[in-house]
Amino acid sequence: MERCELLETCGFFRKYEKDWSSACKGMISTYCVGPKMNECKRKDYRKQHGAPPPVDMMPTGQILRAAESD
Repeated sequence: MERCELLETCGFFRKYEKDWSSACKGMISTYCVGPKMNECKRKDYRKQHGAPPPVDMMPTGQILRAAESD
């Protein structure tokens, strides 16, 4: 299986690779090791800004917000 060349340094992947929620699993299987690998907005951000995007920026470009605790 083909893997994104940036996985080793991708903050999103490193933080969420062991998150078993269906949303994170789907995002990783679609963008990090899947058919939309070259559509990753994190890659676009890195190219445009010359630096990695925020860790919680998903491959779709949206920011993942942690659930607020009670």
